[in-house]
Amino acid sequence: MSQIFDPLRTDDEYHQQHLLNLLTQVAATGYRFTVPTPLTHQRFLTQRGKSTAVSMRTLFGWNCAFDLHDVPPLLLATMRAANVIIETSASLRSAIRIATIDAQLFLHSAFPTTDEASVFFGPDTYRFVRFVREFIQHHILQHTPRHDQLPTKQRPIRILDIGCGSGAGGVAAAKMIAEGGREVLLTLTDISPQALHFATINATFARVPATAILSDGFENLSGDFDLIITNPPYLQDPSKRLYRHGGDRLGRALSHRLAVESLDRLTPGGTLMLYTGVAIVDGVDGLLAELQLPLQQSGCHWSYAEIDPDVFGEELEQLAYLQVDRIAAVGLIATRSKQTSA
Repeated sequence: MSQIFDPLRTDDEYHQQHLLNLLTQVAATGYRFTVPTPLTHQRFLTQRGKSTAVSMRTLFGWNCAFDLHDVPPLLLATMRAANVIIETSASLRSAIRIATIDAQLFLHSAFPTTDEASVFFGPDTYRFVRFVREFIQHHILQHTPRHDQLPTKQRPIRILDIGCGSGAGGVAAAKMIAEGGREVLLTLTDISPQALHFATINATFARVPATAILSDGFENLSGDFDLIITNPPYLQDPSKRLYRHGGDRLGRALSHRLAVESLDRLTPGGTLMLYTGVAIVDGVDGLLAELQLPLQQSGCHWSYAEIDPDVFGEELEQLAYLQVDRIAAVGLIATRSKQTSA
């Protein structure tokens, strides 16, 4: 199999422009695709993938194989220019997929996401974005005065999406706050160059100005932030793929580290929003137990809740999870108290 797509071309502006052109062409068709779980995706390919007529959804959603004559010439030319065609002896496939949240399009990796450089997008992404949006609606926008009520110009809200992946969380947060009347400074970070490549393109296509920084946690970041959001990997992956492996202690080590580091980088009144997954053992949430002391020491007001009690159930068949009851999706919201002047 020969693969034209080069996932390491992350600094090629010419390549980025062709990907933006591709998104523009796809968006013009009214494209919509909600990404399912990998198991559901595989079931579709097995049962219907070869019999379903070629369409934008089969090309860029279900990632089905296609022939040259199946694709309009202009679209095919754009795909070739963007280097997103995987060629085999039998057929062609797109090397990228396109998901939608509402009407917004997001590039992410081809199926299956088995490569180390893969950029994942799935049901967790939708839960994460909903989690962030609900907080913004009730705790930021409701307290934002209208433009005609502002006595002086307010400083921009500084948002950090750490471990951004496709950038969906940061883009959704920045767009929502900007549309609510506040100026936003968005920073996107990830340890993966490919993730930052896709996140930058996705933010650009959404018309959300963003600064992209390659960083492991806060390693290459300076300053504090008004809103820190993060949806880190939380599985214990034997292959230790960047987008999937959450480290030791059944995959919760990374979530714990990012949460603790984030608490020290909040502005007065700033908020951390951590969406992650936790392996529940004998009814006990180990991440919550480990975060109790750092949260208490931070002086933040916080809440912690299960968002979905049972996700990635197939992982429980792995040896590392033999003693695990279930994997729960959880959300932490921690807000630093506003300092008062002496």
